[in-house]
Amino acid sequence: MPSITDSKCILVIGSTSGIGRALALAIMDLPSKPTVIVCGRRKEKLDELVASHGPTGRLKSVTLDVLAERDALKASIQRIVNTYPDACLDAVMFSSGIQRGFDFTQPETIDLECRSFHCGSMIYSIFFWSALECELATNYTSIVRMITFFLPHLIKLGEQGRPTFLYPVSSGLSIYPAAGVPDYCATKAAIHSLSISLAVQLKEKNVHVVEIIPPFVESELHGSEGTTQHLANIWMPLQKYTRLTLEGLVRGDPYVPVGTAVDRHKKFEEGKLELAQRLYGRS
Repeated sequence: MPSITDSKCILVIGSTSGIGRALALAIMDLPSKPTVIVCGRRKEKLDELVASHGPTGRLKSVTLDVLAERDALKASIQRIVNTYPDACLDAVMFSSGIQRGFDFTQPETIDLECRSFHCGSMIYSIFFWSALECELATNYTSIVRMITFFLPHLIKLGEQGRPTFLYPVSSGLSIYPAAGVPDYCATKAAIHSLSISLAVQLKEKNVHVVEIIPPFVESELHGSEGTTQHLANIWMPLQKYTRLTLEGLVRGDPYVPVGTAVDRHKKFEEGKLELAQRLYGRS
């Protein structure tokens, strides 16, 4: 199977911090020297990242709001594809995501309401998402949309003989949920299932779908909660996680679980991709 070393230009969506940022910079250092496009909503963070990496010319940036209205999101993706004709974008990693807690023992606390506001005679009814729908849209719906919009370009390259790649980032919690973050786990389970189906459907198109399955990884997001010291005893250091994940991507593994996600995947998921392939072949 082709691997990330065959990619000439990879877009990492959600790369202003955390896993996305670390993987983007690690991919930059591959001997194959791909162009890497870091992508997110915060332009100042992207500019800072590009400036800090030195004048190689291979690290680019583009702003993108994954929650943009459908047609606006499609137009943004088409602009990205058109902006890099020389590098010819051939791989996309989907690392954007949010995580929120929901306590269904207190159903009145579950935020299901979309806010609206009036501007003259106009009413904008879904300008503010409910907390639950925002998490669903960020972690799943927007990714399905983006994959759909990128696929015409990737399929065309694949049919020309150039391997292309989709790298959805799910979570070990897609296999073994944490009850305190039920919606997050459900969205990652959806990404996990989608990744298997896409890997089967797109195999003959030379579009390779490789699911990245992190364990609980070091993150600065917990600093404001005052839990960093406690969590540092149980999470995987980001540097170690990045190294192990990149090793799997370079090998061309069909999916890349790391740490505790390895045992969870082996226990509950091993053979599922092959079964999906057999079932699809019978349809």
